[in-house]
This record gives sequence, structure tokens and C-alpha cells, in this order.
Amino acid sequence: MAQFRTLAARLIRSTSLSALTNHLEFEVQGVTRFGFVPGQWLSVRVRTSEGEEITRAYSIASAPLEREFAFCLNRVQDGFMSNFLCDLMQGTEISFQGPFGDFILRPPLHDTLFIATGTGIAPFRSMLNALFNPTAEHRAADRVTREHLLPPSQQFWLLFGARSEQDIYYREEFERLAAEHSNFHFMPTLSRGGPDWCGLRGYVQDHVREVVGGRRDMQAYICGLDKMVSANRELLRSLEWNPGTIRCEKYD
Repeated sequence: MAQFRTLAARLIRSTSLSALTNHLEFEVQGVTRFGFVPGQWLSVRVRTSEGEEITRAYSIASAPLEREFAFCLNRVQDGFMSNFLCDLMQGTEISFQGPFGDFILRPPLHDTLFIATGTGIAPFRSMLNALFNPTAEHRAADRVTREHLLPPSQQFWLLFGARSEQDIYYREEFERLAAEHSNFHFMPTLSRGGPDWCGLRGYVQDHVREVVGGRRDMQAYICGLDKMVSANRELLRSLEWNPGTIRCEKYD
């Protein structure tokens, strides 16, 4: 299958999102267009100086756009791959396979709650940009956007948990999206917010009921560390949600 081909991608831009987190943009080499469905991930392969081959999976943090894709990566203490990628010089090439994964929007779309913490925001940035800012390239690559254009009544909430304000990745993008689209609601919540923080406080699961109330006709997509994913999945099930309306992606 084509997705098992090993492809090369060149780093075209690396931007710091916080002290330990980078946004990296790549251009795929040797193809006219690189297609994927928002929410999918890529498998990156690197050979160390000792000859060991290391493979790691990373969600794509951008909507389909010709030959480009992006990652949102945290540096991990004593970890090889994340530090290697965050230290890449512009123009350096990496090898990868993919796209893979079925953590994607499932039509027909209902009112939807996205729940993320940390770099678990990556697939949701991909989905939301494809849904609300569909360029011609996005529409050509994404069947959800192409075949199921959103009615104004379709409501979307992004409940994003972070420690401090500096950890609200892509904050300006999501705030702008919420300002431009009345059916998108951005809800960052901080577990260690400072005294000047006027937004939500606590963990994401503390605020799920504020969004869903007693409804059971919504969809939920949850992405982040296992403990957070499990807590929110069990919370929604305790509210008698159909398990088929809850989709999850764990990062550990």
C-alpha cells in the first residue's frame, strides 16, 4: 500500500510555542501532493550515530495543504526523538511513513466536543482548520469537508487543558477562529493558572458537564495522556453516552 512507502520531508520552519514545545513545518519531497485525513499520524524514522533505528508516531497538526504537514512536539527529558526533531536545522530532511490512523471526524457530524491536553491539541488543530478554513486544497483532500459542509447551526467546543497560559498552544489561532465563527467555542482551562488568569481553572474533566449538560446526542473526540483520556471517557459514559459517539487517541 502507498502509505507504507518511506518518504522524505524537509524542515521549512520551526517555531517555539513554549519553553519545551515546538511547532515544526515540513515539505514532503518527491511527490506532487501529500494527502491525509485530519486526525491521522505519521511514523518518523531516525538512525542514531550508534546505528540504532528509532521510530516514533506523531499526529499531524495541520490541515491538508499540497505537500506540507506540521507537528506539535514536546521535548522529553532524556528522550531522543523529540529533542532530535526540535533541534533540526532548517532544510534538514527526515524519513517517515504514513499517514496512518482512524482518529478522524466521522460523518454525519453532530454537535461536537473536542477535549485535549498538551500536544494532544495537534489532531484538533488539523480538524478545525480543515472544517472552518477550507482552502481549495483542503476540500480536495478531505472528504469530510468536501461532502459535509457545516451548517451554521453545527456547534463545536474545544476544551483545552494546560498548566499555565504559556502552555495554551495556538491560542491566538483558536481565539481568532472563535471570533470569526459563532459556532466554535474555545475553552482553555489551566491547572496552575496565575492570579491574573480570568478563564477556566482546573482539569478538562471538571468542565465537560458545562458543555454537554444532559445531552446524549453529541460526539466527543478526546486526545492526550492515558489518564486524562480515561477520565473523560468514563465521565461521558456515566452520563449515559453511547460509547460509539466517543472517540479517543492516547499519547502514552
